[in-house]
Amino acid sequence: MDVFDAISKRASVREYKEKSIEKALLEKLVDAGRRAPTARAVEPWEFVVVTDRGTLKKLGQIANTGSFIKDAGCCIAVYCKETKYYLEDGVAATENILIQAAGLGLGACWVAGDKKPYTEEVSLLLGVPPEMKLISLLSLGWPKDEPMQKKNRSLKDVMHWEKF
Repeated sequence: MDVFDAISKRASVREYKEKSIEKALLEKLVDAGRRAPTARAVEPWEFVVVTDRGTLKKLGQIANTGSFIKDAGCCIAVYCKETKYYLEDGVAATENILIQAAGLGLGACWVAGDKKPYTEEVSLLLGVPPEMKLISLLSLGWPKDEPMQKKNRSLKDVMHWEKF
């Protein structure tokens, strides 16, 4: 799939088929994340790939805005060491994973991590050292239905030449 097509098809998917995701595809997703741009070439990220049904259920309970994680085929937790630009770096890695997921035909949804009250509990569950910052939880799976494409503002409404 063309990169722009993957970007255009990306949508938040919260309902998944009961079908696992092959290990090779999960590795491809993390590979896309680790190839994100990073300030000062620090690459502060680490990725925790969760496929265990019991852990997915607990993540869905802990992350109150991500209850649908319990039904996902996988959740990738994106973490970063606390550096000056950890959030920007982690968000770039997150977006790469989301675009790669769309390109593979997978559904995904970004659940916020940084500064959320559940970050410590998620980190304890996943055995992540306390110095790491949770950037995002990404639910992933085969979409139950065709993802609904949201209507974006038109290009002419958001693009400004030379000045605002």
